[in-house]
Amino acid sequence: MKWWPALWRVLIVFCLSALVLVAFANWWVIASTRDKVLTDMRSFPKRQVALVLGTSSKLKNGTSNPFFANRIKAAAELYHQGKVSHFILSGDNRTRYYNEPLEMKKALIKLQVPDSAITLDLAGLRTLDSIVRSKEIFGQDQITIITQSFHSYRALFISRYYHIDAVALVAREPENEIPFQVYVREYLARTKAVLDLYVLSTAPRHLGEKEHLPL
Repeated sequence: MKWWPALWRVLIVFCLSALVLVAFANWWVIASTRDKVLTDMRSFPKRQVALVLGTSSKLKNGTSNPFFANRIKAAAELYHQGKVSHFILSGDNRTRYYNEPLEMKKALIKLQVPDSAITLDLAGLRTLDSIVRSKEIFGQDQITIITQSFHSYRALFISRYYHIDAVALVAREPENEIPFQVYVREYLARTKAVLDLYVLSTAPRHLGEKEHLPL
């Protein structure tokens, strides 16, 4: 078993390197974008298009997802205050029974946002895909991103890489404490975003023909 101490050292070095990478990536993502994360809707800059990032409308237990509800509420309020005139609703549409953009559209219409102010992006399978498609498919290089605070840094980081002038309107966090695994997942997702952009050159899974927004 002479090889065991060497293997143990390799494992320790690997784990420490991974921790350093995660810490650095998270610091970089947040530090480079925090000035674009805004909360005061009254002084929020007026922009034509907002990108609402998708999430499931329901939790696994079948109850309403507060992340979804709060994003929709923030989007509708932004529209009614005249801060935005059109929405791209981008999310997963993996099956006929799971369609995040369509559920967002239904919820916005219930809050008196007209159908004419809504465009669905059914290929927003990941945050990277949603951001890139807002520019490459829908022709927007200046957007307002609507999501929760912890998610906004990553979305803005990706936008910055693709030379999109973006600010984020932070939707309210759930009143109950956010599960720890949500933060862990986001820490890892920020690290993956850095690797996707600067190492792996990851592209969206689907692009396709350009679409004109009815602005």
